[in-house]
Amino acid sequence: MAEIYLTREGREKLIKELEELQKRKPLIQDEIAKAREHGDLRENAEYHAAKETLTNLMRRIMELNSKIASAKIIEEQNIDSDKVFIGVTIIIQDESGDDYKYTIVDLEEADPAANKISVQSPLVQGLLGHTAGETVAVELPAGKTKFKILKIYR
Repeated sequence: MAEIYLTREGREKLIKELEELQKRKPLIQDEIAKAREHGDLRENAEYHAAKETLTNLMRRIMELNSKIASAKIIEEQNIDSDKVFIGVTIIIQDESGDDYKYTIVDLEEADPAANKISVQSPLVQGLLGHTAGETVAVELPAGKTKFKILKIYR
C-alpha cells in the first residue's frame, strides 16, 4: 500500500477504531456459532448475516493495519509551509470575496465539517504547489472557479 500522511490525532483515531473492531470480532464469532446451532445453514439468514458482518469487519481490520503500518506522521515531515501541500492550513478567498479556511489532510482524515479536506479533492488538487498571494483557477465539478490564496501556515 502507498504511504499515507496522517496527523498524530488521525493516527490515534485509526488505532482506536482498530481496537474497537478487534473487540467486536469475538462477539460476531459467537453470533455465528449460535446461528450454526439452528440447523440447516443454507436457509439460515442469521448465519449468513453474521458471516457477512465478520467478513466486512476482517476486511476493515486488515485495511486499518495496513494504513497504520504505512502512515507517515505529518508533523514529522519536512513539509514546505510556503506552498499548498498536505499538512498545511490555508485561507483562500473565492471570486465573490468569501473566505474559507481549510486544513489539508489525507483522505482517511478528511472531515469537511471540521474544515479538514482531502488532498485528493478537486479544490486542493488545483491549489497544490501554489503560494500565498497567487490567484489560481481551479476546475471544480460546478465549473472553473478562481481562488486567491491569502495565507498558508502549519
